[in-house]
Amino acid sequence: MRFTVIGYTLQDGRAKDFFLKDFFLVEAAAIKLRMIVLTVALVALFAVPSAAAQKRKSTTTKPATQNAQAQKEFDDLAKRAGDALNAGRLEEALGLSGEALRRNPNWPEGWWYVGTIFYDHDRYEEARDAFRNLTKLQPQNAPAYALLGLCEYQTREYERALVNLQSARILGLGNNEGLNSVARYHAAILMTRFEQFEVGFEILREFAREQNEGPKIIEAFGINALRMPFLPPEAPPDKREVILLAGRAAYDWAARRTHEAQKGFEDLAARYPQAPNVHYIFGSFLLNQDADAALEEFRKELEISPSHVAAMLQIAFEYIKRGNFKDALPMAEKAVELAPNLFPARNALGRILLETGEIERAVKELEAGVKLAPDSPEMHFILARAYARAGRKEEAAREREIFTKLDKLMRTQREGAQSVGGVDAKPEEKKPQ
Repeated sequence: MRFTVIGYTLQDGRAKDFFLKDFFLVEAAAIKLRMIVLTVALVALFAVPSAAAQKRKSTTTKPATQNAQAQKEFDDLAKRAGDALNAGRLEEALGLSGEALRRNPNWPEGWWYVGTIFYDHDRYEEARDAFRNLTKLQPQNAPAYALLGLCEYQTREYERALVNLQSARILGLGNNEGLNSVARYHAAILMTRFEQFEVGFEILREFAREQNEGPKIIEAFGINALRMPFLPPEAPPDKREVILLAGRAAYDWAARRTHEAQKGFEDLAARYPQAPNVHYIFGSFLLNQDADAALEEFRKELEISPSHVAAMLQIAFEYIKRGNFKDALPMAEKAVELAPNLFPARNALGRILLETGEIERAVKELEAGVKLAPDSPEMHFILARAYARAGRKEEAAREREIFTKLDKLMRTQREGAQSVGGVDAKPEEKKPQ
């Protein structure tokens, strides 16, 4: 089963047991990690340089007589702080860590201690500052980036939060399933808020693979499926029922429960036939099972929302796949008119123009698409074809080289899921898929 929307193809993986049920404490306004923080702190003691290592590093170029007493005092404070934290004496640990950090602000464990304690006490601004200091000292510390992002979520610095949560996910949180899942959840809902709906769905489907169908996960799926640019606490209360219906159907789809998903989407469309994006998500589900039925759902969406660019592009890409460029062209042109800064719209129009022999115009559209999405391997691949058709061999070779590098990078980062412009390539063009 595939989920193809505008520029992304999402492929299901195998499910596994889910561990997080006792740790995933999702509340309406915040996510608490009270049970996770101390556990991570204990693990972190072995993941960051020890105070003794700091001593060896800092005293190699200074006379021992000058630093011996200061280092001894610092080591004592650091040990006492760690002992207090491990014993659950958080206020004592905070005071000792603060004093040690005044003596040595380059002590990573200290910023970790301070950050986790402040987080546990809901003092998110102070925790945020501590984790920012830690990530400067240890730019490969994934748990620090995750907790920094969660703090920034609480302080409503949403763009920074998303960047740091994604950094944590890229660096890898290892076996820390609790922190990993909380970071994933927040990354997904922030992607939805910033209207990166396809990426948000891709992240959420990891919960379906793990068989986590808790109410907050279903809610997040629903907000994403209905393309609502809201965080869960921001979602309109009067949309609660439609969100949960859409969320259940979308979750079943992600979990490869095709029969249940079909029934869920049919029920959703019957009960809310005029709700925005209901027909769109149903059409997206149907696309690889019954493309004609999917097109009908996209047309229904356009009757409700005439400026629905995503529906236009789904229709355009399906017509491109069928070689029906005449009917694809007006949809793609309208999409570019309404959303000139959306690279899949440029992609669709460029492809159509290329296939209908308007080479120079196709090149212009595809060049515009590459400027909008310089990291998209698909855009470089199609632009290489256009350059080759225009006889611009050197530029075509350059674009193919860029495509090869980006494609390899994306395969690594997404574990095989690709940004593909919404349509299967011809057999000889299968690489960008």
